[in-house]
Amino acid sequence: MSGFELYPAIDVRDGRVVRLRQGDYAQETRYADDPLAVARRYAQAGARWLHLVDLDAARAGGYTLAPLLAAIKSETGLRVQTGGGVRGESDVEAIRRAGADRVVVGSLAVREPARVAGWLRSFGSEHVTIALDARQSADGDWLLPTAGWTQDSGVRLDALLSDYMAAGLQHLLCTDIDRDGMLTGPNLALYRRILAVAPQARLQASGGIRDVADVAAARQSGCAGAVLGKALLDGRLELADAVAEVA
Repeated sequence: MSGFELYPAIDVRDGRVVRLRQGDYAQETRYADDPLAVARRYAQAGARWLHLVDLDAARAGGYTLAPLLAAIKSETGLRVQTGGGVRGESDVEAIRRAGADRVVVGSLAVREPARVAGWLRSFGSEHVTIALDARQSADGDWLLPTAGWTQDSGVRLDALLSDYMAAGLQHLLCTDIDRDGMLTGPNLALYRRILAVAPQARLQASGGIRDVADVAAARQSGCAGAVLGKALLDGRLELADAVAEVA
């Protein structure tokens, strides 16, 4: 395997594997009742990593997937980056204790960047993935909305990236909100822009990936990995084919 990593995604709500359309809880598609079985299938297809999201915690706080995470770690051998509802240092500590290789921090990374930057130092930047959800404004700037993507945080992507790079950021996941769950292809222009600002970041493409060609394009754009969600669950993309593409 090359330095490019694939992150098949399992989003869990009420114990089931689901996907939300552009993050909207009212636009949910259910796929499976057993997330562990899906993780086993991804491991058998050649995955090395898993992207695990607690959608219940993302809305209400309080990470709920510790038993599932422990089972995935013990039964599949997958490395796992996971998050949802991270509100403070104790949440990061609890998720790490449950077995996470990396803790994903999203909204708080936008609202309280100085606090989260401190976690890069205290927990080690290799153990934290900063996840930023971006939407392009009419003037071409990239904004970072919060509160389920309904509120303008007043934070701009380029400025926040510069701050995090100064704090030692390694792992960055960025989702183009308008492409999330839409199967319209990754926003390569956005990823090239990010890497111009943060060239040392291990950037994970997220949102819109449809097929092996999209995986190859994300890799060629300079990304270090890709999150694969709806295309895998819908059967449009076979994980084994994606693994072969980046091998």
